[in-house]
Amino acid sequence: MVWTEDKIKKLKKMWQAGKPTAEIAKNLGMSKNSIIGKVHRLNLKERPSPIKKDTKKTITTPKKVIERVQLMDLKLNTCRWPIGDPKDEDFCFCGKQTLTGKPYCQQHCQEAYLNMAPEPIKEKK
Repeated sequence: MVWTEDKIKKLKKMWQAGKPTAEIAKNLGMSKNSIIGKVHRLNLKERPSPIKKDTKKTITTPKKVIERVQLMDLKLNTCRWPIGDPKDEDFCFCGKQTLTGKPYCQQHCQEAYLNMAPEPIKEKK
């Protein structure tokens, strides 16, 4: 596979247009890996990866935003349920109020202890 000036121009144009690497490779008659390698060697502007995880510091649920709690922010009565992969930058803990005598909140106790029936939350004073 030889990179001609014409192929490089087409690559740059399609890359800037946001075309997927598979489409660029097919159009130029090359492999996806050769396209990605050439993009890096040309120092073309990075685009968001469709496979990389989002590294936001909050988890958005349909009803509310949950603040992430890091290891050093855990307190005696905060839920220690891990969220995400410990190897990832956005790894955190639940952080909600724990049930008395348990390391987790009511929701995570129900997941951790399969025979535990839901019980009303008793607020600590």
